[in-house]
Amino acid sequence: MTKAYVVAEIKVTNPQGYPEYLPLSTASVAQYGGQWKVRGGTREQKEGEDDQHNSGWRTVIIEFPSMEQARGWYDSVEYTKAKAVRQTNSVGRLYIVDGAE
Repeated sequence: MTKAYVVAEIKVTNPQGYPEYLPLSTASVAQYGGQWKVRGGTREQKEGEDDQHNSGWRTVIIEFPSMEQARGWYDSVEYTKAKAVRQTNSVGRLYIVDGAE
């Protein structure tokens, strides 16, 4: 079974409201077997920097044992609550990708 990765690029637009997202997302990821690989950290843009995707964005990578578990997490009741907080307090993009076989 191939692992799956959730990759997100997030720009926080409301620093006062965003911290509520962290414990909700942390609990939901653990519940669905995910492991945080990258959660923010220093980002050094090497290519493709523009006004829309610049070094002010957070990068997040979460590893799941399978695509089914990654989808289950994203569609879960637990993450739906966290997602609402994130979407209210940030902008970004998120996708799920199969790992290398």
